[in-house]
Amino acid sequence: MAQEYDRRNLEEEKQTLLNQHKEIHFTAGDIVRDIIIGVSDGLTVPFALAAGLSGANATSSIVLTAGIAEVAAGAISMGLGGYLAATSEADHYAKELKREEEEIIAVPDTEAAEVAEILAQYGIEPHEYAPVVNALRKKPQAWLDFMMKFELGLEKPDPKRALQSAMTIAIAYITGGLVPLLPYMFIPKATEAVVASAAVTLVALLIFGYAKGHFTGNKPIWSAIQTALIGAIASAAAFGMAKVVQA
Repeated sequence: MAQEYDRRNLEEEKQTLLNQHKEIHFTAGDIVRDIIIGVSDGLTVPFALAAGLSGANATSSIVLTAGIAEVAAGAISMGLGGYLAATSEADHYAKELKREEEEIIAVPDTEAAEVAEILAQYGIEPHEYAPVVNALRKKPQAWLDFMMKFELGLEKPDPKRALQSAMTIAIAYITGGLVPLLPYMFIPKATEAVVASAAVTLVALLIFGYAKGHFTGNKPIWSAIQTALIGAIASAAAFGMAKVVQA
């Protein structure tokens, strides 16, 4: 009775401490990653194409038509890539989950030894992890979750992840891809529009790079410079190759 009372008091004290200390963590990492992939490619690839066509003396209407076609194709391609990547991740998790579940049933002693080995890697002594191992053996689902996370390093994927990833990457690509094409909608001469496009894209790359650094925990200013530099190199390469081919 006294032990039950102490356990209840300990549980209440733990809950009180957790309620008093509310940690704020950024949990939208997958979405941010998809946005970064979509926007970064959307800003650089269509701009590189537009700059290359401008270097080949194409008109703004031709550049705009080719650019919009590339944005549409790129959004579909990258969205499909994101969908396939997410479904492959889910399939891999399901396969490993089934295998681990079968091993817990077929060779429980071996799996229990693996739990002990994992805990020992954190400096936990045998007399300390033995109760944990025994407790997990009594709870198959918790045991399975433990092995998936700590032995294989796999987190259960969100069933909506594949479609969400595809849509996020595609929309981000379209959003980024339209930025360098905007000047071609208002400036008929491509050689003049490309200058405005370069300026607009450079500003967009700096803003995007800064935001990326802020949300990913990196230095925002350095991230902005790095993102803009990569975009500038890609665009300059495309423009230069168009000039070489034209010559």
